[in-house]
Amino acid sequence: MVKKSIGVEAKKPAKECNDPKCPWHGKLSLRGRMFTGTISSDKASKTVIVRWEYNYFLKKYQRYERRHTSVVAYNPECINARKGDTVKIMECRPISKTKTFSVIEVL
Repeated sequence: MVKKSIGVEAKKPAKECNDPKCPWHGKLSLRGRMFTGTISSDKASKTVIVRWEYNYFLKKYQRYERRHTSVVAYNPECINARKGDTVKIMECRPISKTKTFSVIEVL
């Protein structure tokens, strides 16, 4: 069996899966942007909502305000991240109407 590399520095999951949409064990290729965030929801099947906060500088008031971004990401069976976990996600082809990211590692 050939070891598959997804092209980025990430720890391979311990579990095996036969999911065709898994970046580690399937045919899903990754490209583009990579983010680190916390899972705020895992209610949907094989789907998680990842949120991260950042500071935005307001030039007029010379202060920072806190903002956040939420992204819907695919959660493969072998990774199986849960609410509250810090994860690394990476962009992939559109999996559904809103899912264009996939979880690649639980940190």
